[in-house]
Amino acid sequence: MKNGTPRKARQVRLVANGDLRLSANQKCWPEQRKMEAALAQALRAEGWSVDRAHPFDKNKRHGFIDSQKMGIEVFRSIDPGVPLIVAESVWQYSQHILPGLFTHRGPILTVANWSGTWPGLVGMLNLNGSLTKMGMKYSTLWSENFADRMFRAGLRQWLTEGRVTHDQSHVRDLSLLKLPSADEQFGQRAARVFRQAKAIMGVFDEGCMGMHNAIIPDELLNPTGVFKERLSQSALYAEMLRVPDSEAAAVYDWLKKRGMRFVLGLDEATELTESQVLQQCKMYIAAVRAADEFGCATIGIQYQQGLKDLAPASDLVEGLLNNLDRPPVRCPKTGRILFAGEAIPHFNEVDECAGLDGIATYRLWRELGFAPENTLHDLRWGQHYRGDGVNDYVWVFLISGAAPPAHFIGGYKGARSERQPPMYFRLGGGTVKGVSKPGHIVWSRVFIMDGKLHCDLGVARVVELPQRETERRWRETTPQWPIMHAVLEGITRDQMMARHKSNHIQVVYAPNQKQAHRACRIKAAMLAELGLEVHLCGNVEL
Repeated sequence: MKNGTPRKARQVRLVANGDLRLSANQKCWPEQRKMEAALAQALRAEGWSVDRAHPFDKNKRHGFIDSQKMGIEVFRSIDPGVPLIVAESVWQYSQHILPGLFTHRGPILTVANWSGTWPGLVGMLNLNGSLTKMGMKYSTLWSENFADRMFRAGLRQWLTEGRVTHDQSHVRDLSLLKLPSADEQFGQRAARVFRQAKAIMGVFDEGCMGMHNAIIPDELLNPTGVFKERLSQSALYAEMLRVPDSEAAAVYDWLKKRGMRFVLGLDEATELTESQVLQQCKMYIAAVRAADEFGCATIGIQYQQGLKDLAPASDLVEGLLNNLDRPPVRCPKTGRILFAGEAIPHFNEVDECAGLDGIATYRLWRELGFAPENTLHDLRWGQHYRGDGVNDYVWVFLISGAAPPAHFIGGYKGARSERQPPMYFRLGGGTVKGVSKPGHIVWSRVFIMDGKLHCDLGVARVVELPQRETERRWRETTPQWPIMHAVLEGITRDQMMARHKSNHIQVVYAPNQKQAHRACRIKAAMLAELGLEVHLCGNVEL
């Protein structure tokens, strides 16, 4: 094997990175154990064995690396020249293992099970994006059962060559293409206006959920015309405490009058309560006022670490912020309505790559005269679906509740708020749950590679599946969260997985298919003029 790996043992070391939250690691451990057993069997079939670099912890009742401190300790016992597999069937905090991976010189393979049960695919994509940002060499594979032809061939290649090659022929560099002049000029003009106007990105506690790939260094961000205002979630919480109960109740009443349903109960530990919803309404008001005070065009609330110990989840807040039609919030000093008639684009989990994308998209779609509501989703999972007028590979785009009601079938009337899963959200809080309406979207992802900002862009169809299939897909993933059934145009499942450098994908609707292609071209020209390396993916018409 290459890279100086000893041949004598024909053995790989394995690490399993996990969540920072004990409850999540315990809940997800059975799926990880099952996945590792199948992976070990695949390795044995190739004549190799696997040596787990850290044991199951009987006290914690899981076998994940659950902190950066532990990760550094584990990697001290790993020969930096050996072949190493990072096996993921859960969400993982990349900072736990990045220090060890950064100094590893042997071949690295990230592996995930193709399952929606827990977000292992999402975790692996986050790790891949983080390694890409760090300039680290790695290979990646995924499988439903670790016995299919693609996985076995890829594993064999990695074991013999130290790398896995994937088909990425769907990616075209914009620098090698010729856009229609009208679209190019529109995008370039929009970029110049955007850069000249400048925008402030409000960042509530930078660095969330181990998403190293989600932090844009200022020297890369500022040339686009966007500048960070680093804010504290403690200040947001303090502002929540100043919001009168009457104002929170007014927001809650506004939502109910719009037809949004809240699935309420009495048990704070397992059900959504009215008290939790009212706390979220206070957070919404506090966030809008903070954005106004600091002049933020876009904001990102971390929540998962920090606010989670003080307040219910922020996802209801995030979905409302991303919507043009939302409860009015008044300045406490002057009484004027803040951001009247505008959304305040929110980048979930403080994913600054999504924040840059979101505000640029919002302003461009405004100029195009299109509905500007946009959001990120997790690239969670997918399966082929045949029937009811659909015969395509249909992805499950899913996020923890931050999607705007404007994206849903029925708008607010099609939106429900359900309690977040207790294993992630101890203090509860509701989501903004709905099914995304059929139509045409532009998808994108800003990421960092080779020390530069890049963006992949493409077009997709959102299809409407039967209710029974939607419910099945929800049961296979997280039923409390909003869902989008997406068909990527001209991109296979494996091409998308091989290329995508993030757990998140940004989506925005266009009026029709023709306009989706046009808007994608214009957005590509805009981002290129802002200095990003742009790549068109799949069947984007030129």
